[in-house]
Order: sequence, then structure tokens, then C-alpha cells
Amino acid sequence: MPEVSILLTCYNHLRYLPAAYQGILDQTFGDYEILALDDGSTDGTREWLKEREGGKMRCIFNEKNLGTYATLNVGIGEAKGRYIAILNDDDLWMPRKLEAQLELFASDDRIGLTHTSGWFIDGEGNRHPNPAPFGFPFPHMPTGDVLANLMDHNQIITSSVLVKRAAFDQCGLFDPGFYGCGDWHMWLRVAQKYRVGLADEPLTLYRVHGANAALNDQKMFEDGKRIREWIATWDESQAELRAAFAHNWACLGTERTWLGDKRGGRAAYRESLKRMPARFKTYLRLIATYLPQKLFRRLA
Repeated sequence: MPEVSILLTCYNHLRYLPAAYQGILDQTFGDYEILALDDGSTDGTREWLKEREGGKMRCIFNEKNLGTYATLNVGIGEAKGRYIAILNDDDLWMPRKLEAQLELFASDDRIGLTHTSGWFIDGEGNRHPNPAPFGFPFPHMPTGDVLANLMDHNQIITSSVLVKRAAFDQCGLFDPGFYGCGDWHMWLRVAQKYRVGLADEPLTLYRVHGANAALNDQKMFEDGKRIREWIATWDESQAELRAAFAHNWACLGTERTWLGDKRGGRAAYRESLKRMPARFKTYLRLIATYLPQKLFRRLA
């Protein structure tokens, strides 16, 4: 049985796939299997994968397009490894990526998920000239209990993770109903039960090429609202999470208002202020809900 199962998710990125595949072959840790999961590519990806199937790689071709998270669930169901890694076909790994993460798992059996630092790269594979092309730098959190950090926003790049199979067994699979935030939803569930480890080296390269799911504002706001509505149902008795819950209500206010629910947005902002009355920015956003929606979106 392999120690690591690598879920190589593929969908019409043949231009980038060879580099992603080579990054796997270059790993200093070699006890792995590759599950190449194609979600209905029409650009020659399937043919390219079939030519390389065998040995450590198995190909799984969806009969129809299932979407990112349903495809990952197929892979988890087929995976044989004790640990599961995810690599999107347009991203890259540095050679020590798996080795560094397995060292973290060996250091603390309370860790259920590890991730890495990294860089954003452009379509040609060069380091992106903008260190924050999506409005934030490459996210990462220190090793430990990171639930409050993740309640703030998603700070784990999917292609950077290595997850204990036992964590998926305990927390469940990805929710296929999400468009682009199903990973954040999953990491929150893991962080409720496990510590998260950081390999603080630039070991994962996230490619920015203009077709990334994160660029679809409407769908990402809808996903974000759904997650924040879910967080709002959690038990708030943990004092150390008070600020995180206040922030979550404020973000929910922005998402509700951005999507056209001004009344719901105001209610969420007021819930935030109940928990932390000194959040001056929340007062300003509450006032901004009385502006035209187009102007609010521009300011949000």
C-alpha cells in the first residue's frame, strides 16, 4: 500500500499538465500512487494521461463533468494511501513538498492536515509580478489550532495540502454543492477536530491564468455566504473565538448585502456589533448598506 495517494485533478489544462506531472515525479519522497482524475476534458488531456498510465499512475475518467468537489470525492474513494494530497493540473510542486509535510505529521500525531507556503506564478510559470493577484498574498498559517484563523477566511491553498486519510474518514467528504469554496468548508471541518501543520517553505506554486474559479465574484460570494451562514450556527461558548465570530457576522453582512439582501446584511452587521461593539469598520459598512447596491459593491 502506498503511503501517499496523490489526487491529480484535471480539466482542460493540457498546456500546464506536463509541468504538474513532472513536479510529482521530481518528489524526494517516492512512496506514492497517482490518481489522475479527469472531469471531462476535451483538449487532449485524456489522451495524454492514457499514454502515461501504468506503474504508479491510474486514470479515472468521469463519464460526465461532475465538478471539482465531486471529482475529489471519487478520488478519495479510490485512494489507498494513509495520506492524501491534492494537485490541480495547473499548479506546481517543489521537490521536497511531500517529504517536508510527512516530517510534520511525524512530529505531532494531533495534526490532521498540513499545508505549505509558496508563490503565485503566471501562465508561463514565472513568479507572478503581483505578490497578491487575488487581493491577498500566498496564504499560510503557523502550526497549531488554527480554527479562528480559518473562520476569518480561507488560508489554505488546495494544491498545498496533505491530509490524513483518517481525517476524511472522521470529517466526511467534500460538499459537491460548492462552486469554489468547498475546500475552505472542508478545512474548517478538519480544523474543528485536528491541529494543522505548516511546512513554511515555498513548496507549492499556484498558477494565475485568468480562468481561475476564484475570479468569479458572484459564485464566490454565494459560496462564502453559505459558509458564513453555517459558521453562524456554531456554538459560540468558546471565549477565544469571540472575535472570530464577530468577524464572521461582519463578513456575512457584506456578502448578504453584496448579493442584494440589504435587510439581512444589516441584521448580520448588528450581530457582529453585539459581540464586538468597538468594530468601527462594521459601523461604516452598516451605514453603507443604505447606498445603492452598485456603489456598495464597489466599496466592499
